[in-house]
Amino acid sequence: MQPRRWLRSLAAGALTLSGALACAATQRPDGGTGLLPAGSSAPDISGRDQHGQTLKLKEVNQRTLLVYFYPKDATPGCTKEACAFRDTWHKFQAAGIDVLGVSNDGVESHRDFAKEQKLPFRLVADEDGTWARAFGVGGAAGFYARVSFLIAKGGKVAKVYEDVDPAQHAEQVLSDAAAL
Repeated sequence: MQPRRWLRSLAAGALTLSGALACAATQRPDGGTGLLPAGSSAPDISGRDQHGQTLKLKEVNQRTLLVYFYPKDATPGCTKEACAFRDTWHKFQAAGIDVLGVSNDGVESHRDFAKEQKLPFRLVADEDGTWARAFGVGGAAGFYARVSFLIAKGGKVAKVYEDVDPAQHAEQVLSDAAAL
């Protein structure tokens, strides 16, 4: 095998393995392990958004809600995913779906990222890991796994997305939400 192909293969395998390990063993506060499964109630948690305002999950789930976890503000994959939500925002609003992005970046980082990319939705600064633990989202090297939860109106998890493709995820969510 050629050296470059071998390195790409090794890197792809490592990313797949780290993605699987990132979510498999995470202990949630509700006593479960791994990702919060479909059918579960969304956790009763709060956090600060990019404007420093407190956001309570129970208050925003009066509509269908996508909570998406991502590794880091302003990185290529995370920017691609956030911009895909931004570019289809009118479809999300027409479908009655709100979007919350969550990473362990701080309020200021989220504010800069949202401003630079003109993001119309809120980003939760989960610096202490409360949101990640509540949803069972793990990570590697200090970055959250790329996982999303579609929460139906009323607060039940309708669908869990693991290892999402940042470029395709927004359209996938819109399609799945239409079936709710």
